[in-house]
Amino acid sequence: MAGEGRTEGSGKSGQLDFPRPLTTVDVVIFAILDDRLQVLLVQRPAGEGEPFPLSLALPGGFVDVAKDRDLAACAARKLQEKTGVTSPYLEQLGSWGSATRDPRGWSATHAYFALVPTQASVLTSDARWCPISGGRLKEKLAFDHGDILATAIQRLRNKVEYTSLPAYLMPAEFTLPDLQRVYEIVLDRPLEKSAFRTRILSADMIEPVAKMRRGPNRPAQLYRLKKSKEPVYFVRTFNPPE
Repeated sequence: MAGEGRTEGSGKSGQLDFPRPLTTVDVVIFAILDDRLQVLLVQRPAGEGEPFPLSLALPGGFVDVAKDRDLAACAARKLQEKTGVTSPYLEQLGSWGSATRDPRGWSATHAYFALVPTQASVLTSDARWCPISGGRLKEKLAFDHGDILATAIQRLRNKVEYTSLPAYLMPAEFTLPDLQRVYEIVLDRPLEKSAFRTRILSADMIEPVAKMRRGPNRPAQLYRLKKSKEPVYFVRTFNPPE
């Protein structure tokens, strides 16, 4: 029978004979800067044929089949290229695809979100931190990156309620009030001090270092995150104050 044994969609030589969509990876990179949750954005180039020239967008780009062994490797490469750091936390967020999201053709992007301490990052010239206020970004983004960012903000806030994710936003050494403040920035609400301290110390996610932070008030114990690639999950969520 004609064509028997051939894979559907392949030619005589085994080559694919149907159009393939553009495949990209985008990364939502969060950090705490100036006491605010911020996201890293890049300005798109202005070259001929470039979609959304000079608009702001999430860092990302096409999958490089010669360099990227999988989607996560592509996301990590894009993060390294834009910030100069390897994120202590990188999570797949979801996939977006359609015939209209990119004027160059049918495209699909696989989005990740990353958490980095800003003190360690060295940005490229086309990148900058932009503050998130009230869970939103005032700038309009290229493609469907606004939808991707909104999903990432919601995912981060939901997971912060019951995990140690904010610890990945901290510098190498920090105090408990420092960590509580980062939780409060991400959640956009205050937390009760003694309950927070009890929750964090009982979770066994941080350890004291052999020095104190000196300042105008009493010395404060410094801590660091215990070595672990996985976040700690709490038994209960943080309850809003009465």
